[in-house]
Amino acid sequence: MTPTKVYEWHALDILDALEAQNSQAEGLNEDTARDRLAEYGPNSLPETRSTHPLLRFLEQFNNPLIYFLLAASVVTFLLDHAIDAAVILLVVLVNAVVGFVQEGRAETALQGMSSLISQHAIVLRDGEKRDIDVADLVPGDVVLIEAGDRVPADLRILRARGLAIEEAALTGESLAAEKQQEPASIAAPLGDRSSMAFSGMLVVRGQATGLVVNTGISTEIGKISGMLQQVPPLVTPLLQQINSFARLLTFVILGFGAALFAFAVLIRGFDPTEALIAVVAVAVGAIPEGLPAVITITLAIGVQRMASRRAVIRKLPAVESLGATSVICSDKTGTLTRNEMKVVRLITAEGEFGASGVGYAPEGTVMPMRGTLAGIDVPDALIRCGALCNDARLTQQDGQWSVAGDPMEGALLALAAKAETDTERLRGEWPRLDQIPFDASYRYMATLHRGPDEEHVVYIKGAPEAVLALCEETAQEIEWSGRVERAAAQGERLLGFAMLRLERPRERITHADLKNARMLGLMGFVDPPREEAKRAIAECRSAGIAIKMITGDHAATAVAIAGQLNLADNPQALTGTEIEALDDDELARRVEQVSVFARASPEHKLRIVRALQSHGHIVAMTGDGVNDAPSLKQADVGTAMGVAGTEAAREASEMVLLDDNFASIVAAVREGRTVYDNIRKVIAWTLPTSGGEAVVIVLAILAGFALPMTATQILWINLVTTVTLGLVLAFEPPEPGVMERPPRRRDTPLLTPLLVWRVALVSALFAAVSLLIFFGAQSQGASVEKARTMVVNMLVVAEIAYLFNVRFLHMRSLTLRGALGTRPVLVALAIVIVAQIAFTYLPFLQLVFETESLTIGEGAIIIVIGFILLLLLEAEKRITRRYAM
Repeated sequence: MTPTKVYEWHALDILDALEAQNSQAEGLNEDTARDRLAEYGPNSLPETRSTHPLLRFLEQFNNPLIYFLLAASVVTFLLDHAIDAAVILLVVLVNAVVGFVQEGRAETALQGMSSLISQHAIVLRDGEKRDIDVADLVPGDVVLIEAGDRVPADLRILRARGLAIEEAALTGESLAAEKQQEPASIAAPLGDRSSMAFSGMLVVRGQATGLVVNTGISTEIGKISGMLQQVPPLVTPLLQQINSFARLLTFVILGFGAALFAFAVLIRGFDPTEALIAVVAVAVGAIPEGLPAVITITLAIGVQRMASRRAVIRKLPAVESLGATSVICSDKTGTLTRNEMKVVRLITAEGEFGASGVGYAPEGTVMPMRGTLAGIDVPDALIRCGALCNDARLTQQDGQWSVAGDPMEGALLALAAKAETDTERLRGEWPRLDQIPFDASYRYMATLHRGPDEEHVVYIKGAPEAVLALCEETAQEIEWSGRVERAAAQGERLLGFAMLRLERPRERITHADLKNARMLGLMGFVDPPREEAKRAIAECRSAGIAIKMITGDHAATAVAIAGQLNLADNPQALTGTEIEALDDDELARRVEQVSVFARASPEHKLRIVRALQSHGHIVAMTGDGVNDAPSLKQADVGTAMGVAGTEAAREASEMVLLDDNFASIVAAVREGRTVYDNIRKVIAWTLPTSGGEAVVIVLAILAGFALPMTATQILWINLVTTVTLGLVLAFEPPEPGVMERPPRRRDTPLLTPLLVWRVALVSALFAAVSLLIFFGAQSQGASVEKARTMVVNMLVVAEIAYLFNVRFLHMRSLTLRGALGTRPVLVALAIVIVAQIAFTYLPFLQLVFETESLTIGEGAIIIVIGFILLLLLEAEKRITRRYAM
């Protein structure tokens, strides 16, 4: 019998296997353990090589956006504009430092998972208990675990006593999983393998002996590690478009410059040196050297805004991807729900009662529900049973209530307070004498109490069917099963409660004493949805963003929560078992119609994300556990939980939520859309202003007249306006209705047809008013230097007018809000005005840029033309506003 066959988790002949390898009492001998260690390798996950800090810093430059910035800086420097080049390089450096700091130490997702593995394990070797290094565990070792331990490897449980293991990091289940030695079904999904203890998970209650069936990369955590390595890094849509745009722009400018140089020399007879200077002027005007820098700054500003909304961006380009998100795959527990159990229903033989309130706060009421006869008192005995058969305590800190102990027991204490029961006084009046702790093998807990009148009473709580089995026959006559099904259909977890009055005083109780108890009733618990999540989901649906709930919980519970959150009009569920039966093509066909994926394993989550991406969706995925790491890395925007999340989840993500709240994701999406709108505004403003300058120079070369601007004057315009007017667009607040528009498609081009039209139109208008001023001034007897001075001022005024127009892509600009502007706009405007006054009137700058002073009348003409230009652009926007830019 080979070890590979023996150590399957579901092996039903596990005890026979133990006899084949030695005995359960003896464990492995050292020789066998040494041989298996050589065969299977150490019980550890692959370690990633540490990266030198300098290399990590240089990696921040390995980005198409940064390539474009560096290329623009080089071109600008070669054009003798060192200041502009220095500004761009400074932006690159700042961006690299921000990225270096944000990503922190080079702890990968694999290292985050490795931190979950305990360092030591108690095993049986040669009949003795030994404390060994966890890396030395091998399949076949018999391991002892107890409360507080981390499971050192995947174990098949041989014996268990009250064992409960916290598996949220692996399965997504909020409650600790009860474990038992009876074998689970071979077809059981990961969350239902009650006879298994998985590596890295925390034992919260009880103790057990288990057989190591998988180690290292073969464990469930190891499998996730393997999947994580196979997920390729994704490039965001913006980076793809910036990369394409940079290549296209470079090709066009180089090709056009060469053609223009040939035309000037061969056709117009220009001196080659003069022709080269003219072509350089065209390139200076055409290259939007400040555009990449402003785009990067826009992204960085978006990061700052998101941080104020409790969302930390780890990778800068992810900001833009958020704005394009069309599907959000969200965990249920703690993200869409409060991760707090609450009693919502009390079921007795006489009727049903509802409980109000939020979380564990002892605030709310207990009232009869519709259909219950009037005059029936609140079931005090049922509530008292829940408060006394209970080991939890409620605590309050900084106004927030929390539970120390089991969440469902905490909910019972909160219920008692709502029914005006003082739990501490009650426990004093009913002192506990003995107890039978909960165990998965019998599924109930019982406590023995001495009442105020010296009577001895046993209170019992547990799984409804287990409690009913202890009750007198008359309890079976009530249709409890139907009530159980109705409550479960609404996503409630149920507990049954019973009491037994003892005929004579007792100091101890046994299972045999728990016969013919009186059924008190049932209670239904829910992890209530977050109210802010419900509002956020409604906002998402109005924005055309689909929400998918992916959870390790049961389908009925998940669908009920989805209905309460209004996740979809008619939420449909797909279970992990059903996903297993579908191939990738079939899953892709169904994934868009399904809103709830229940009992999902890490492989399922990864397949779901890929299936959604196959339809062109940009997917944001939330998660907190190790099991979420592969799908978080695969998603376009992996979103980890900062409070309850594991290091593995955070390292695999682009964004971390500091409050684990779904509403924060939606707020981040809103900011992402605003960032993308602002990037479009930057592009819509920058390209026409650069294009207008280039058109003027090209027309001068083609027509053979004097250049309306020199190369240094063009550089002045670009320097002054780009770092002021162009930059303020990065600070623009969201436009009204930003979350009422459908998400853009992944393949939406950076330059849409309407934006190309706007670039062409504004470039033509800028060129027209520049030539009008240039020839008009010369016709009035002005010198070439004065005419050029007027052209430079005209272009700056035109760019100011266009700035007010482009601040709003989806509404009119000629409004009070548009006229007042924002603080950054007004500051930039003041800087530009002061700079232009200095450019026009300071003798030193007149010498450098070959300018002459203007009269008040000449300045007024320029301002009037600028206002007329604004009116023309507003009229054009009104005509074309019905199209999306």
